[in-house]
Amino acid sequence: MEYIIFLLIAFIAIFVIAYRNSSGETVYKYISVNAGNIYNRYAPYSYKEVKKKVKELGQDFTTKQYIIQISVFATAAAIITYLYFYSIIVSIIYALIAVSIIPYLKYLRCKRIYSEFIFEQIQVYTTNVIMEFATTQSFVKALEGVYESGVLEDPVRSDVKLMIDLAYDNGTIDESIKYFNDKYDFYIVKNTHQLFLQITNEGSKNSSDALENMSQDIDMLVEAVYRDRIDRASFHKKFIRFGIILYLMVMLVQFLLGTISYIELLNSNIAVKLLLHLIIIINSYFLLNGEKFYNENVGAE
Repeated sequence: MEYIIFLLIAFIAIFVIAYRNSSGETVYKYISVNAGNIYNRYAPYSYKEVKKKVKELGQDFTTKQYIIQISVFATAAAIITYLYFYSIIVSIIYALIAVSIIPYLKYLRCKRIYSEFIFEQIQVYTTNVIMEFATTQSFVKALEGVYESGVLEDPVRSDVKLMIDLAYDNGTIDESIKYFNDKYDFYIVKNTHQLFLQITNEGSKNSSDALENMSQDIDMLVEAVYRDRIDRASFHKKFIRFGIILYLMVMLVQFLLGTISYIELLNSNIAVKLLLHLIIIINSYFLLNGEKFYNENVGAE
């Protein structure tokens, strides 16, 4: 009987690994492809700057929310692992490990919020520069108009000011555009700047059609971005839900064997304990990996 139960637990462990690898690969590929068509990488920022901006945006967790998060993580980890091992010591250890992961999750969340903020600022920048350029027919004057309008926030606003200074210092817009393109590596930025360069260098007399087409492209991109954001959030909820279900699959063993017999098996067979630890570790790893992908790879190409 113990041999059969051991095989059943081993099967669950294999199922968890196979499920995470297969479904994870498919879903991750789906998100990666969609996100890659929409977002582009932006220059890395220090976490200090990211955290500060998240607080300015009012999206940082309050002390009460952090306390609730710690309580939920510790309680969930303790309950789940107690149902696995029926050991208070083991439950406490796993609860402490779960709580220790919270700062990392906060880091990932802050990076996602910041990346979304940067993209929104880039959308505001490109849209408004196009409108200003349509009126002034001067890239530098368009930058000045957008900067003085106050529609941008730092760090993008400060970078626009630097672009203006570079343009006046060098007598050309090439260095300004190179600086901004390097710092904000978005297709939307590069395509818009390329259009401005062509109009400026070639002296196009009628640029209204090209500017209108670019504005429409930006609108389509932004619509796709927000649609993708909704899809990602929906998948994220399902991903977490399935992860929790996989944690509880071992309850099937207890249902078949009975709690008393299950505890006796735990105490008499160390291989079963190792397999149960393996199930928890593997599932936790893939949950963290999924969280990393959801929060950190928003700008994946």
